[in-house]
Amino acid sequence: MRPMKDPAPSRLAYKLNRLMLRRGVRTSLRWGLPVLILASIGAFWASDPARVEAAKDHVAELRREVEERPEFMVRMMAVEEASPAVAADIREVLSLDFPISSFDLDMDALRARVEELDAVASAAVQVKSGGVLSVAVTERIPVAVWRTGGGLQLVDRDGHRVVGIASRVERPELPLVVGDGGDKAIGEALALYAISTPLAERLRGFLRVGERRWDVVLDRDQRILLPEEGAVAAFEKVMALDQAQDLLARDVAVVDFRNPARPVLRLGNSGLDDLFETDFNLSEGE
Repeated sequence: MRPMKDPAPSRLAYKLNRLMLRRGVRTSLRWGLPVLILASIGAFWASDPARVEAAKDHVAELRREVEERPEFMVRMMAVEEASPAVAADIREVLSLDFPISSFDLDMDALRARVEELDAVASAAVQVKSGGVLSVAVTERIPVAVWRTGGGLQLVDRDGHRVVGIASRVERPELPLVVGDGGDKAIGEALALYAISTPLAERLRGFLRVGERRWDVVLDRDQRILLPEEGAVAAFEKVMALDQAQDLLARDVAVVDFRNPARPVLRLGNSGLDDLFETDFNLSEGE
């Protein structure tokens, strides 16, 4: 007669059963063991450099095949809302070889390169349907001609350079601003220019003196010296005097309004005779 088997678990089986009751152990076996096996397989596969390099080449080839699909190719560039000269500059500065994959285009970098052009205030670059790279720009509008030691420059309302010109006659309809710092006060120069309409035929330009104030230069070497503060108001008073008493039509070399409370006239050769014939009232209140 065979002895009966003891139904009680062995000590090892008992400890294993107790161990499996722990949540951490069960989680480790469920997730940790598969991860460990996969990591071991990956490490074994990556131990061969030739196999890794071949895999990289295969991935690169697949990526290139996707990027060069017809729907992702850019075949031409359209420059919108730009003058012919600015459009030519944009094509030159971008200098793209078409066709090109849209994945190879850095839109932010392209936009930054376009906005580096003096004549461009802002730009938007995007790829449109049909494989067209669209470059839409907002051009700077020249409002004055600024003359410096380096030549003549067209500047916008903010004093930003737009383009250089060879001669003043290229843009005679714009006011001429001369002197260092003139580009930083274009707004004030334009306000003075608006007031000077009655003197349009005689006006030669606006001279920035010491980067702090303006001289209005007329023909016959006549000048109107304006103060650092309140130049527009002072020039309005000069224009009112000219309308009332033909001040600037006389032989007056300089109208000095640097101190509006005590304006001074510097007479020309025959100005003294005019002074005796006419009583000029330069008081601030009139």
